[in-house]
Amino acid sequence: MIERNYRCRLGEIDIIGLDGSTRVFFEVKYRKSDAFGQPYEAVGYRKQRVICRTADHYRMTRSLPVDMPCRFDIISIRGDSIEWYKNAFEYIY
Repeated sequence: MIERNYRCRLGEIDIIGLDGSTRVFFEVKYRKSDAFGQPYEAVGYRKQRVICRTADHYRMTRSLPVDMPCRFDIISIRGDSIEWYKNAFEYIY
């Protein structure tokens, strides 16, 4: 883990970490039960786009190389169950 709760005017990224040489941007979603669906289902197209824009801002302000590999993961927490969706979505322009 490199950073938690990165915020800028574009949005927020819950966790930023490294997996080898790949920068990973995590979205964490929690639900107490299935009453409102699975937690990962709350990360729709709009939210994905906000995460991508915020990741761009992060990379720019940290002067990270444009060709540095990055990935977007979702941590889904439901009650006591935790699921990690690696490469949950692709970069959205």
